Amino acid sequence: MTGWDRLWDDLTSRQPLPDPAVVLAAGGVALALVLWRGSWPRVRLLVTVVHEAGHALVALLVGRRLQGIRLHSDTSGVTVSRGRPTGPGMVVMLAAGYLAPAVLGLGAALLLADGRALLLLWSLSLLLLLVLLWIRNGFGLLVVVVVLAGTVAVTWYADARTQSALALLLAWLLLLAAPRPLVELLVGGRAGRRGSDPDQLARLTRIPSVLWTLLLLAASVSGLVVGVSTLAPDLLAR
Repeated sequence: MTGWDRLWDDLTSRQPLPDPAVVLAAGGVALALVLWRGSWPRVRLLVTVVHEAGHALVALLVGRRLQGIRLHSDTSGVTVSRGRPTGPGMVVMLAAGYLAPAVLGLGAALLLADGRALLLLWSLSLLLLLVLLWIRNGFGLLVVVVVLAGTVAVTWYADARTQSALALLLAWLLLLAAPRPLVELLVGGRAGRRGSDPDQLARLTRIPSVLWTLLLLAASVSGLVVGVSTLAPDLLAR
């Protein structure tokens, strides 16, 4: 089998979800990684990659000129694009960052429920490759290369059990981690901090930044609920 045949087989094959106990165990590990202070900065860095990718993708979709993405060691990031500084396109682009982890996590859950673990892993690899093309600083380049190399290595070389475990863990991490940065904005009183996404949205729409933070948080929590009901329907039925 050639490499292209192997790739096509990966993209079209189905891998059923593991036993519910394994799914819940992966969720438990992900929850611990999100809540534990020692691991959260690394998880948040992953969330930041997705956050900035969301900004970048929507910027291109609304016709803005993407200049580049930077990721910083303090887990922050910035996406620079050129275009009209006001209007619906700018609003959608700004809102997309905090929504991106929940949307991607929900999409991952739906793919896993349909038995598409390998399709999910290859799709995430493609997303990381596209992000890599737009990275404009050394630290960001290092982060994306390491995550991309790890994802591709597991997708290509690992056995089916390891692949399913990684796909599950990534889906859970995205779903569970998506609300936390917004909660931190609210708890820390930083929702209106100059330069934050809610602050910029407030200036564009005259809707208070705190309300924008609450709206984005509600959307992230909704994605989490739907994602959990997809991956572990019995958990919410109890």
